[in-house]
Amino acid sequence: MKTITIIGINYYPEDTAIGLYTTQLAEYLNANSFDVNVVTGFPYYPSWRIKKKYINKRTFLNEKVNNIKIYRYKQYVPKNPTFLKRVVHLLDFTFGSFINILKIKNTDLVICIVPFTSTIILGRILSKLRKAKLWVHVQDFEFDAATESNIISKNNILLKTFFGIEKILLNSADALSTISSAMINKLEEKSKNNIPKYLLPNWVDIDIINPEKAIYHQYLDSNKFNILYAGNIGEKQDWQFFLELAKRLEDNTKVEFILVGDGAKKNWILNEVKNYTNIKYYSPVAYNELSNLLCSADVHILFQKNSVIDTVMPSKILAMMASEKPSIITGNLKSEVATIIKESKGGFYFKSKNLDNVLFSIGELIGNRDKAKYLGENARKYVTENFSSQETLNKFKESFNRIIKNSK
Repeated sequence: MKTITIIGINYYPEDTAIGLYTTQLAEYLNANSFDVNVVTGFPYYPSWRIKKKYINKRTFLNEKVNNIKIYRYKQYVPKNPTFLKRVVHLLDFTFGSFINILKIKNTDLVICIVPFTSTIILGRILSKLRKAKLWVHVQDFEFDAATESNIISKNNILLKTFFGIEKILLNSADALSTISSAMINKLEEKSKNNIPKYLLPNWVDIDIINPEKAIYHQYLDSNKFNILYAGNIGEKQDWQFFLELAKRLEDNTKVEFILVGDGAKKNWILNEVKNYTNIKYYSPVAYNELSNLLCSADVHILFQKNSVIDTVMPSKILAMMASEKPSIITGNLKSEVATIIKESKGGFYFKSKNLDNVLFSIGELIGNRDKAKYLGENARKYVTENFSSQETLNKFKESFNRIIKNSK
């Protein structure tokens, strides 16, 4: 049996975003003839607080969950994750996890999940020590995202240094992969042409997010038209636009906004909406409640900043579409999400700040439930055909098998 070691800060019991995908990937590989190790941190995302169950655990913790060996380091987690504090968070995990990679005595392939880019340092050391191949899978270009989200200026000297280090580290890999076509183009810019590059998108389990099995969730059990945002409350979303939209619809008693999530901007947004009568906030739901939550909405919303184009493909999009409900999304018209919404005919996509069109679309969905049903059915059909978990995870397995075989 071949052994794969995955290095990434986000893992079970985190059940959203990168943590969820990395966990599902590890468990799929383990169920399909691989021995799997995971070098990771203590669970903290999206709340930016180490989970209560783990807070009193020792700094280095070894676990075995679902037959997967997990090596954890208790990393620094900032309460207010500014750019510099994120850097410290990144460095602490990297330095601390060095001890854990030395515990891995045998591996055929090392997979580094980015972010963090610094995990590639760990992966490179481990691959050299154990004569293994190094694969880097990019979920998010963290430094590009920092500039596009206005967390830090692109002219910052420290950031320029990080971009240089990022390029060196990417070029040290034996193979690279990422989750969207636009991000593949970004990889081409950042790395050598002779390094193999693979498009391995995120996925959705359509049996778990399933409108046929879903029941109405308590958060959305009113008779109003429920507009749902569920996910990370962070810098990449355009929260000012969300507030403007809610303000314009405040007098419409038929409409209600439901905000479910956690993240770096949560406290800010809660302070901003405290006087709004048409917005309800709830903490994130457990993964086994997610289908009920998403399938109970009348429409999903996601408002992205216009500057965020090709650094990230929001994972929540696939689950939104699988719920068989339409989505209204704003952002850059050149983004991967814009392409998906256009191809699927599963909702509306507008340029950022296009408030009038968003308002019109909400009115159209309220007045024409047949159209809403049609868009929702299109959305689910599209992700079923293009992003099903079984097909996508099998591509991962085949790609990893190929590089291991070629290393002999």
